[in-house]
Amino acid sequence: MAKSSEDLSSKRHFHWTTKVTNEEEQAAPSLIKPSKKTVEDTKEEKAHKKEPNSEGPERLVSSSSQRRKLQAIAVSRLRSLATAFRKSRSHSSPLGLGQKVVGTLFGHRRGHVNFAFQKDATSEPSVLIELATPISGLVKEMVSGLVRIALECDKEEGGEKKTAAGVADGPRRLLEEPLWRTYCNGKKCGFATRRECGIKEWKILKALEPISTGAGVLPGSKKGEEGGGGEGGDQEEEAEVMYMRAKFERVVGSRDSEAFYMMNPDSNGAPELSIYLLRV
Repeated sequence: MAKSSEDLSSKRHFHWTTKVTNEEEQAAPSLIKPSKKTVEDTKEEKAHKKEPNSEGPERLVSSSSQRRKLQAIAVSRLRSLATAFRKSRSHSSPLGLGQKVVGTLFGHRRGHVNFAFQKDATSEPSVLIELATPISGLVKEMVSGLVRIALECDKEEGGEKKTAAGVADGPRRLLEEPLWRTYCNGKKCGFATRRECGIKEWKILKALEPISTGAGVLPGSKKGEEGGGGEGGDQEEEAEVMYMRAKFERVVGSRDSEAFYMMNPDSNGAPELSIYLLRV
């Protein structure tokens, strides 16, 4: 009886343990299934999280490329506006001189010296100034040596350029001053005045257009022959025009100082002719 009771107890215990293990085995799959779902859910969440990250660099690249395109367009527009402004300013302003200009000194044998500065030989003169010095005296000075011509004007408080209606049109440029004191190699030589290019002056400059560098005499118009006699010869001599043309280097020191140096390829030293404009 004792053995049988022990067997029964052991069997009961064995069956209980097997039941427990079966229940555990049955319960285990139920516990594993949600874990699989959670893994799948986490994978999907990770995939969803990765998608915006994968799209992010593409969006950044596209936005940066668009910004670069917009910047390039803006820069090109600014450059085009700047070039258009420069062109309009150079065409509208008669004083659009560069660093290298064409300078011409001319005058009748018994007349005064006129000097004109042009951008090139075909353009209208930007500056035309008549000196009180006779051209024969200037020729003698140049034969003797170097010539320095200084033009001085006073700085006015209200030095503004005015239109025909009397309205102020901004500050007056140095080359637009109407009256100058003239000094030639340190000696005072009267006054110089700024002139407009008339028909006679333009005719002389057009006749000198093929000449780049040189000096000489233009033949007169021979109008004095109609009067006859000695007076006609004098008038014909007056009609002859002496000239000297060369390239000048323009140096701007400030708003109140400019200089023009004659560029002579034959001379290795200082320029033979220098013209200084000062506002003091």
